Amino acid sequence: MAKLTFKTDFCKGCGLCVDACPKKILRLAPEVINKKGHHPAEIVDQAACIGCACCAMMCPDCVITVER
Repeated sequence: MAKLTFKTDFCKGCGLCVDACPKKILRLAPEVINKKGHHPAEIVDQAACIGCACCAMMCPDCVITVER
C-alpha cells in the first residue's frame, strides 16, 4: 500500500493533483485553509492509493511525497 503525504503549508490549491489522480481519491480540503490562504489538497482514501505518483508529477510546487 502506498502512502501519500502533503506539505500542506506550501500547497496553493491549484487542483492539478486532484485532476491527475486515476483513482479520484484526492480533493481540496473544504474545511482547511493553510498559511497561504488556500484550501490544500488531501487524500480521501489512503487505502485506495495505488502509488502511481501521477499527483506528485503534476504538482508544480512539489508538495506531495509518495512512499511505496
